Amino acid sequence: MSTLSQRFNPELEKITVSLIRQFDERVSKIPNMLKLTLGEPDFDTPEHVKQAGIQAIEDNFSHYSGMAGLNDIRQAASAFFKEKYQVNYDWQTEVMVTVGATEAISATLLSMLVPGDEVILPAPIYPGYEPIIHLAGATPVYIDTTSNGFILSPEALEKELMARGNKVKAVILNFPSNPTGVTYTASELQALADVLKKYEVFVISDEIYSELSYDAPHQSIAEFLYDQTIVINGLSKSHAMTGWRIGFIFAPQILAQQIIKVHQYLVTAASTISQKAAVRALVEGINDAQVMKEEYRKRRNMVYDAMRDMGFEIAKPSGAFYIFAKIPESYLQDSMAFCVDLAEKNQLAIIPGIAFGPEAEGYVRISYAASMEQLIEAMTRLGDYMKEQKA
Repeated sequence: MSTLSQRFNPELEKITVSLIRQFDERVSKIPNMLKLTLGEPDFDTPEHVKQAGIQAIEDNFSHYSGMAGLNDIRQAASAFFKEKYQVNYDWQTEVMVTVGATEAISATLLSMLVPGDEVILPAPIYPGYEPIIHLAGATPVYIDTTSNGFILSPEALEKELMARGNKVKAVILNFPSNPTGVTYTASELQALADVLKKYEVFVISDEIYSELSYDAPHQSIAEFLYDQTIVINGLSKSHAMTGWRIGFIFAPQILAQQIIKVHQYLVTAASTISQKAAVRALVEGINDAQVMKEEYRKRRNMVYDAMRDMGFEIAKPSGAFYIFAKIPESYLQDSMAFCVDLAEKNQLAIIPGIAFGPEAEGYVRISYAASMEQLIEAMTRLGDYMKEQKA
């Protein structure tokens, strides 16, 4: 029996628990710790959405839905996406409900990747894609965006696509971005689409933070590149519904009919009760994110200004709820060492940039999905630490 541990998928050797979770668990043991680590809204699910979930329980919606989801949620999701982002998906054949955006990512990648494939990712980027790519036997290829304000340029993308040829199966975009908070303008999306349409590659566009775009309405790359694009979205960030586990895949029928095969065998279907609550969120709560967005904007501005005054270099985030900051040169540049030292000495936990790849070394990520009171205290602790270390 002792040899069974050696009989797992060898690709698992390339996978560990994310550094975000490892770091969070490590510092959680320190007394009086103020944590700005995980990417979860600090708001509660809107009351009317909770009531819809309770009603679904009372009405005995406790059986399987179809594998793509209930009709009413797919209709609502299609209408929501058309109203908000001007892209029309047929609810019957081009929309499926997933167990959060995480399962949507897994089902999508596992449906298309085979050993030897390559997947292009702009870096730094959310670390949840790479493990699934490895499990499929494929290889992630990173394009460093740190010198371009964390925006993937069409020139850098085309250079990589030309160099790698048919080995590239997919390109992943995530905007507004975790960890940087930056997003793409319509002209930037059009420029990327003009490059991508010349190549037979899938475009996986993770737009889970789409409703938290501060400076301009969010636009999906599907508006410019419909035939190649698979959009990932969900209600975790927009409606503070992380625990309800409702995500979506929007894709042309010819792509969706393949992805749904993997989705079915991964999960069968999403929670029916959660789906009924999600209908309320999408229809009556179509603008529920607005109140949260305005509060996040205030928090962003406060944290951004405070950290800039401390000497951090920051590309001002235009979406999501993260500040991604360059550690001033006179301080520890090992981001893990910096964050551990800060946690131990001043009881403030923020995420080391290295958690988002080697391109992000020397940076830190702060989640401002916390109360203004907590954020003010956090800036006080960070400011004290910076003064102490400088002295």
